Amino acid sequence: MMKRTLLAAVMPLLIGLSSAQAAEVYNKDGNKLDLVGKINVSHLFSDDNNNNGDTSSYARFGFKGETKITDQLTGYGFWQYQYSLHNSEGSDAQTSNRTRLGYAGLKFGQAGSLDYGRNYGLVYDALSYTDMLPFFGGDSGYTDAFLSGRSTGVLTWRNSNFFGLVDGLNLAAQYQGKNDRSSNIDGVRRSNGDGFALSASYDFDFGLSFAGAFASLDRTTAQNAAARGEGEKAQHWATSVKYDANQVYLAAMYGETLNATPIAGGFANKAQNFEAVAQYQFLNGFRPSVGYVSSKGKEIENIGDADIIKYTAVGATYYFNKNMSVYGEYRINLLKDNNPLGLATDDITALGLIYQF
Repeated sequence: MMKRTLLAAVMPLLIGLSSAQAAEVYNKDGNKLDLVGKINVSHLFSDDNNNNGDTSSYARFGFKGETKITDQLTGYGFWQYQYSLHNSEGSDAQTSNRTRLGYAGLKFGQAGSLDYGRNYGLVYDALSYTDMLPFFGGDSGYTDAFLSGRSTGVLTWRNSNFFGLVDGLNLAAQYQGKNDRSSNIDGVRRSNGDGFALSASYDFDFGLSFAGAFASLDRTTAQNAAARGEGEKAQHWATSVKYDANQVYLAAMYGETLNATPIAGGFANKAQNFEAVAQYQFLNGFRPSVGYVSSKGKEIENIGDADIIKYTAVGATYYFNKNMSVYGEYRINLLKDNNPLGLATDDITALGLIYQF
């Protein structure tokens, strides 16, 4: 899951200070280096053994830096790595430890920025509006595939305020080269051919924002050979709206995928995705949350239409200060028993504690 931090909005309300999202290491002569870190310890409770126990605790560390080259040109870079805390000693080779992000680029004044590396796919610009739940959420997109989550080998251009001419209007374009991974199921799902993505958003000054994104990529030979999903292209579009002001956060997202949502046997030929979240930030640090997430597959071979994801989540986060928070969330699974895709139907409870800087 890819949670955007809430602290930037929360901390000024709670303690009257500008929030710090990094520990500054160096800042001199136009060169700046910050360290970032997060430790999230959690425990899941469920009758589903795959979602029961300490399966998701992690430590996340990285750095971000920038260097001023000229008045109009700035170089920057970011790197972040995640360690799974449920690994045993000596098990670092497990794939649960991974590089989340790593890219470098240049910012050209009002012309925007251009960077390359492992970065977020632009479809996530729209998906991020509802990826705000305390633990769950963000399920209808798919990480590391088809530019809807963190993606490898992406060239990204971003422009804020439309070249300085229209405040609040942001544009982005992205290209990704082919990533043909291993032939196991997970590798095939995370592979991609050449493709691109576009996104646009507009932020009003009273807290309302809109975003839309589209991605289209070639599929690999192994993906086309799967029993389910038969199109040459994997495509994903999403639109979203949010209101984030006066301690209220409301957001909704709707989107569709073609040959891009993974299911048993390959990919859904089409999927319709919807997410919604509502939260309120009390001044004492308490933030209740309710969310709904669904993804419905269409025209699935030998099945027809079927729910892929469907649940409601009720939870809350409590912020002790800008660095420490605790959360709990209950996911009410709305999938029917004996569903045609053989998906788990058990509820899940998550409890966790976060330290970050």
